[in-house]
Amino acid sequence: MNINRFIATLPLLFATGCAGSGQGIITGDMQPDEYMKLLGGKRVALVANQASVSGDRHAVDELLSHGVNITLIFAPEHGFRDLADAGQKITDGKDPVTGLPVVSLYGKSVKPSAGQLKDIDAVVYDLQDVGARFYTYISTMHYVMESCAENNVMFVVLDRPNPNGFYVDGSLPDINHRSFVCMHPVPVVYGMTAGEYALMINGEGWLEGGQKCDLRVVKCKNYSHDTFYELPVRPSPNLPNMVSVYLYPSLCFFEGTVVSCGRGTDFPFQVFGHPLLPDRGFSFIPRSVPGAASPPLLNQKCFGTNLQNAVSEKLVPKPYLNLEWLIQAYRDFPEKEKFFNTYFDVLAGGPELRGQITSGMNASEIRESWKEKLESFRRIRIKYLLYD
Repeated sequence: MNINRFIATLPLLFATGCAGSGQGIITGDMQPDEYMKLLGGKRVALVANQASVSGDRHAVDELLSHGVNITLIFAPEHGFRDLADAGQKITDGKDPVTGLPVVSLYGKSVKPSAGQLKDIDAVVYDLQDVGARFYTYISTMHYVMESCAENNVMFVVLDRPNPNGFYVDGSLPDINHRSFVCMHPVPVVYGMTAGEYALMINGEGWLEGGQKCDLRVVKCKNYSHDTFYELPVRPSPNLPNMVSVYLYPSLCFFEGTVVSCGRGTDFPFQVFGHPLLPDRGFSFIPRSVPGAASPPLLNQKCFGTNLQNAVSEKLVPKPYLNLEWLIQAYRDFPEKEKFFNTYFDVLAGGPELRGQITSGMNASEIRESWKEKLESFRRIRIKYLLYD
């Protein structure tokens, strides 16, 4: 992959507002001839949310129009057709358009029950991921695959491009710090589509007891891992544009600190700041807004760094995480013992990264500590790649 050629095209694409970026890519949901071979005559459950769009309509409406017999919908974090705040529990209900029952996988339970799958022949997974380990859709996928394996139900991924699929980077977690935002032994950015990731979950025996589900993937057409792909809709409430999608793997670590990453503003995951950071000419005030009803540092003036022009300034996309922002914020913060909270170790998959930063290691030294495990992961990853 010529990453420099790939990166060089992006400022022009953004500057011209080229919504056709990545045109020619045909996602799994746009291939009825392929998925009907798997789903024809079957009773189907659909795992989808508000970003599961197919052309100009929701994927559930598209699949129904082609004769897929959907009888149940599973909703992950952020809900089904409506946006919900990050971390907000989703409740069961009905889809207001189709009347289909909607079962939450981000509330009382994260895994479909045997009873819910009793009359289901196949579960279709159609979620737009962004390729970061702490983005919870891959965890939802894990538990749905596990339930499918236990109940002899086919699991079908309608694959979509990963907008951060052009690189692999970050630390690998400590296996003793497994959580819903850190389910698997993968780096922060793993460079795989949902279909490829599902193949890895199955192939590496990561489901309970090493079991495997009956997995099928409807591949994207005309996609490779160096393809620029602009998401047609925001994948979740606080990732409103491609700048935020590219910055998310680096800035999400601030969620485990006292620093705001812009929730409650018009530019979440495009800034970071805190009232006690130095005033260098940029500030913002988090407010209660849809998708961030109670953001950190609500109504407080935060001083920090503006990254809204990160693409035009060629800060992103890059084939690596940026640790400099996190390290500099820690060094600038006057009350260092209060900088990190317990959630940081959850996001990072253990205490090692926090310890490296507090001990004074720079970004290059921290990155060097990742090298051996990253190379090992890349060797595992290559077995499951469906695209060049």
